[in-house]
Amino acid sequence: MIPRKTVTRSNRLGPDERASAIANMRAKELDILVIGGGIVGTGAALDAVTRGLRTGLLEARDWASGTSSRSSKLVHGGIRYLEQLDFRLVREALMERGLLLQRLAPHLVKPVRFLYPLTKGPFERAYVGAGMLLYDAFSYTGLRPPGVPHHRHLTRRQLLRAAPSLHPDAFTGGLTYYDAQVDDARYVATLARTASFYGAHVASRVEVIGFLKVGQRVTGVRALDKETGEEFEILAKQVVNATGVWTDDTQAMVGERGQFKVRASKGVHLVVPRDRFQSKLGLLLRTEKSVLFVIPWGRHWLIGTTDTTWDLDKAHPAATAADIDYLLEHVNSVLATKLTRDDVEGVYAGLRPLLAGESEETSKLSREHIVAHSVPGLVVVAGGKWTTYRVMAKDAVDEAVRALDGVISESVTENIGLLGAEGYQAAWNKRHKIATAYGVHRVRVEHLLNRYGVMTDELLDLIRSRPDLADPLPGADDYIGAEVVYAATHEGALHLDDVLARRTRISIEAWDRGVAAAPVAAALMGGALGWDAARIDREVALYEKRVEAERASQEQPDDVSADRVRLGAPDIV
Repeated sequence: MIPRKTVTRSNRLGPDERASAIANMRAKELDILVIGGGIVGTGAALDAVTRGLRTGLLEARDWASGTSSRSSKLVHGGIRYLEQLDFRLVREALMERGLLLQRLAPHLVKPVRFLYPLTKGPFERAYVGAGMLLYDAFSYTGLRPPGVPHHRHLTRRQLLRAAPSLHPDAFTGGLTYYDAQVDDARYVATLARTASFYGAHVASRVEVIGFLKVGQRVTGVRALDKETGEEFEILAKQVVNATGVWTDDTQAMVGERGQFKVRASKGVHLVVPRDRFQSKLGLLLRTEKSVLFVIPWGRHWLIGTTDTTWDLDKAHPAATAADIDYLLEHVNSVLATKLTRDDVEGVYAGLRPLLAGESEETSKLSREHIVAHSVPGLVVVAGGKWTTYRVMAKDAVDEAVRALDGVISESVTENIGLLGAEGYQAAWNKRHKIATAYGVHRVRVEHLLNRYGVMTDELLDLIRSRPDLADPLPGADDYIGAEVVYAATHEGALHLDDVLARRTRISIEAWDRGVAAAPVAAALMGGALGWDAARIDREVALYEKRVEAERASQEQPDDVSADRVRLGAPDIV
């Protein structure tokens, strides 16, 4: 008989788990080491570890701190790519959308209804309607439905009933269709936890500062623990570079043979209170360059995005006054009551990693992804869309395992739900009973279920042991103290900024950008992580300087001056 070894799995990703992961990566050679803790990197780590490979994952800052937390927060097929005849990309993205909605993360990914407005005559309706039929058809996987309703046609009168704040003369009618949305940063943090749960060694705030090589072959990395200042080496049979807009910089550490070209495109979004205009639908608006989305987001609207070249600081892309005015001008062109800058409660800017091509306009560069063995031992994955991260991760690991010995399993992530997904629908159906059992309002339980899935009971247990953790954070009533503590003990948050900007979205949803919540959140984190009073004060001060610099940068007329002002705030580490 073969003796059984009991494997203890933990869904915690706190400081102790981080320290253990670093120790394990230093102690023994990995099969796969992934660099980059965005959506593709964390996806690649989950893909590799669930094939049975000894896997490591390093992120220089916080999970999703770059592009992956600053998207339009849509999981979509990209309806505008139909017009570019990119049917394969649309089909692939819609299949992934269905997987995320129904199997992989139903607690995090939700349907959202959009209006595609019409301004011309019957030909336009027929043309767009044909595209919508194709969009619906592409979303089916065999006999499995897409997880969202089909498109519908609206007359002008129906349109104005659904969206009464639109200018009466803006459109002649429209079509409604469904896509999906997600809290992008929360998804990535949950993905990192899921990879850790299955056995991957994952650590944030660990920067790769060089590659180890034998001849021309990459055999590992030199890494810097930014929390302790310690440098060390990690050996790996294959390294996967999934660093997004930093791809060129990472590849440059390898030398000339490792060069790769990715261009950064800046996308800016505004956050506006939901009551500023009335509509049951999100909006898709055509602009002279691309499209503009107006997306329902809880008690807010997201309005975006821009699409301009950015060649300044990649860690902290800055929105300018011109970016904000551009978005307001375009959305105001269809609203009866105009928005002003006083209506804007939040602004964020992110960088898309686009494959460099012949076009000078970033809006025309490819949203496709590529995978290449740029040098022996080093696989690079770049480009792509947030929605198709799982395919990108699978392709990257497929390329890496071709160079490994032995028979290695195919990807299984199509069937691996994220932590919190299994049993979510049943928990949702019991939400009234859960609320009664824990003495918490039903709306609060719904909020938690849609952020943590079945792990909600862990937060409710925290509240049961400490009732004060049910109190909302100052200036951010949607979030409670238990979420701050849980972020520190279970979700890998190491700094106040990690909680206010990514584990929650207080930094873009609160009128004061989280300044009032910062001292309370820092004290709660300090209690969970053992901070002294000086550390708590330092975390609050750093966050306040970040907010001040971001606000000031958004008053600047151009990218160069906005970048200079934004970089006036010191980095966390």
